[in-house]
Amino acid sequence: MLADKDRIFTNLYGWESPNLAAAKKRGDWDGTKKLIAKGREWIIDEVKKSGLRGRGGAGFPTGLKWSFMPKEGDRPQYLVINADESEPGTCKDRDILRHDPHKLVEGALLASFAMGAKASYIYIRGEFYNEAVAMQKAIDEAYEAGLIGKNACKTGWDFDLYVHRGAGAYICGEESALLNSLEGKKGMPRNKPPFPAMAGLYSCPTTVNNVETIASVGEILRRGGDWFSSFGNERNHGTKLFCISGHVNRPCNVEEELGIPLRELIEKHAGGVRGGWDNLLAVIPGGSSTPMLPKSICDTVEMDFDSLREVQSGLGTAGVIVMDKSTDIVQAITRLSQFYSHESCGQCTPCREGTGWLWEQMKRMTRGEALIEDIDVMLDVCSEIEGNTICALGEAAVWPVQGLVRHFRSEIERRIVEYRKTLVA
Repeated sequence: MLADKDRIFTNLYGWESPNLAAAKKRGDWDGTKKLIAKGREWIIDEVKKSGLRGRGGAGFPTGLKWSFMPKEGDRPQYLVINADESEPGTCKDRDILRHDPHKLVEGALLASFAMGAKASYIYIRGEFYNEAVAMQKAIDEAYEAGLIGKNACKTGWDFDLYVHRGAGAYICGEESALLNSLEGKKGMPRNKPPFPAMAGLYSCPTTVNNVETIASVGEILRRGGDWFSSFGNERNHGTKLFCISGHVNRPCNVEEELGIPLRELIEKHAGGVRGGWDNLLAVIPGGSSTPMLPKSICDTVEMDFDSLREVQSGLGTAGVIVMDKSTDIVQAITRLSQFYSHESCGQCTPCREGTGWLWEQMKRMTRGEALIEDIDVMLDVCSEIEGNTICALGEAAVWPVQGLVRHFRSEIERRIVEYRKTLVA
């Protein structure tokens, strides 16, 4: 269990003020000028040494991603921070924006300096009105104190930070769709290549990182990459914010080290499953787009990128959705299918047509108004969607369905058999 002294997000619950004076007392902005004075290469190398992987879902090594940015060039370079937190079951970035905004402002300065970006944009989900207000207030405080802006922290580096509010589209959580939206275009993903590091915002070199990723940078650099990498498992280092919701006694957000057993995470921080651990049916471990896991796997699985991949799921955003035995598991996944059908941008035919078809099939499965062989037809359609779209929304739509069939096929078949019996009767 992570000790309080090792937590990065010390005001996650808003017990103290988010303002600049309180943030400094908690250690933010401590020695920022000295960190910048160590140079761009040192910052990137230290982040690589830390083993920090992107906290937005993909888990790509952060320092490696930063190193893709051109060292020199005649075009502006940008850091874009993805605060379009729209994944069902995920609410970690919201609390950083509300209660620890200066961690994000400082992290944005350090990361932008390391990549040669003199401007950064925070793209905030449209529904996050209060969070956008809190973030703007923190930015204004930082400007007034000379921490950002001209000669930021008296380092000679000019840096500007802006808040841009989206309109609440899930698809804009995908980095290239976010960039299109930021440019005033329709939020639709772009074909890759070119990748954002070569042609991103306004066709200039750009890195897109998640809020939690950037907000962690200041503390990592102050304590050292070796300190951060001392937590977690091999290739899965550091601490992580977990959002625990659903059928638990105390839903919460909590910072823990990567690799903590799922059962320990739920029982120690969320008060356990409602009705006890034996009442557990399944858990979605990484936000709604990751395949669910039945209790038999949840008993022992560890919460990191690689461990969850080994059991055919994923850490994703670490939005842990707990479902006890009172859950209509087929109906739950049908509701997710409706969400992904609604949020498809419609650009790719497999996703545009497939997500709507999946939702209709899942409604039939919920009622039992299908044939046993329709289950395999549905899986075939999932395979035609998966891997055949520009962005990962296609995968996000099919993985919950695939997880349901993988672990609860017998429940779907039971409904079909019972419905056929009513027709005969």
